[in-house]
Amino acid sequence: MERRVVVTGLGMVSPLGLDVSSTWQALIRGESGAGPITAFDTSAFDVKIACEVKGFDPQHYFEVKDARRMDRFTQFAVVAAQEAIKQSALEVNSANENDIGVVIGNNKGGIITLCNQIDILKEKGPRRVSPFLVPMMMVNRAAAEIAIKLGLKGCNFCTSSACASGATAIGEAFHIIKRGDAQVMLAGGVEASIVPVVIAGFGNMKALSTRNTEPGKASRPFDAERDGFVVGEGGAVLVLEERDFALQRGARILAELAGYGSSADAFHISEPAEGGEGLARAITQALGWAKLPPEAVDYINAHGTGTPLGDKKETAAIKRAFGKHAYKLAVSSTKSETGHLISGAGALASVFCVMTIKENIIPPTINQEHPDPECDLDYVPNMARKANVNVALANSLGFGGHNTALIFTKHE
Repeated sequence: MERRVVVTGLGMVSPLGLDVSSTWQALIRGESGAGPITAFDTSAFDVKIACEVKGFDPQHYFEVKDARRMDRFTQFAVVAAQEAIKQSALEVNSANENDIGVVIGNNKGGIITLCNQIDILKEKGPRRVSPFLVPMMMVNRAAAEIAIKLGLKGCNFCTSSACASGATAIGEAFHIIKRGDAQVMLAGGVEASIVPVVIAGFGNMKALSTRNTEPGKASRPFDAERDGFVVGEGGAVLVLEERDFALQRGARILAELAGYGSSADAFHISEPAEGGEGLARAITQALGWAKLPPEAVDYINAHGTGTPLGDKKETAAIKRAFGKHAYKLAVSSTKSETGHLISGAGALASVFCVMTIKENIIPPTINQEHPDPECDLDYVPNMARKANVNVALANSLGFGGHNTALIFTKHE
């Protein structure tokens, strides 16, 4: 019998809230998480805005010594995982701990810690560099720390495929459960990289919005006046289970993860392929796993970062994959509100797809003020929409030409 994968728990830390509920409510209200950067002095920078996580106090979640030995990205991941497993009501014990794994997408690791320690090295010399630097900066720390905190002894690793990292983690967890290597997987993505060198790097490659005087209007995917994305931070984790295992323990099933597709553009290190061919293949592959025709999809949570080329090519990919049905789909970019969480983006999109299916409300794409003739789909402009959503697709693209598509369905 084919093994099916269901979602039983969700957890999140985002620029809109410190959990799933507060984030979702702000998202549906159409709020923006963007504002002036407070993490460092931006007076010398062209880009002065970001979507920072507000009000996050590590000491609310961890002992003081424990918090000091974890970079911000790891703290976000652990908090999201704890929320997700609490919602799933999964009790970890000696009978199941070996069958529960963790895979978390991450790109830049503990870059906040790394930058701080480089400054210390320059100012005070090598003997003052922290002995905790390496375990704090390594990209796999989030996955490892979740396992340590929750006692999960199954397969454990980190995926790194740029901005598709979180979605790739969820997709690989899907396959792990499908082939019987785990009964449960905690999967998602996280990033905390609002540091000077990252903002300068993205800014100098002209990837970021410079709408500094109007932060709330800076992230405007698919709008004709879009000028780049807004960097965000945070992360999300989903509890994925083999369906029969979940049913046997009486779990509340939120949705089914029915399909996963992955492809490479093999085209350019930072630009999507012409016509969106690579993403279209990933979508078609995900539909194949889900055993669904394109016409079954009701909603797409788009990658939609707000870059001039990226949004245009994603629109082309949707048309390529769905044909005439593309114009009947609701498509929204929640990055218009959360900003772009890099490795956390696909995980946030996945949670939002599950919530859309569960609540039958489609989040909006805010800042839709100037239609772009080349972006002519239904982007759910400016206001959330009530709709019966049975099938939702999450698109993720990453520098390097990585494409990932995840399909969630109502569980029956």
